[in-house]
Amino acid sequence: MVRKNLVSVIIVLIVLLVLAFSYIGYIWYSQWELNRQVSAYNQGAQAGLQQGYEQAVFQMMQQASTCQQIPLFANNQTINLIAVECLGQS
Repeated sequence: MVRKNLVSVIIVLIVLLVLAFSYIGYIWYSQWELNRQVSAYNQGAQAGLQQGYEQAVFQMMQQASTCQQIPLFANNQTINLIAVECLGQS
């Protein structure tokens, strides 16, 4: 009788141990998957941001090449950008 109870307790402990490891594995996998998705999103966002910067600089270069002033605004400050080549043409 005591042996039967001991076996039952061991079986219950093994089942609980398997359940605990399964839960820990699930949590670990969920975190890994979330990190993978966030990393992919950040890479895409960073590439889009870089492309936006390049496009803005290219547009400023195009406008400056026509000897037009380009007003730039940042932190409540404004400056007018003009190509150096255009200064001698005035």
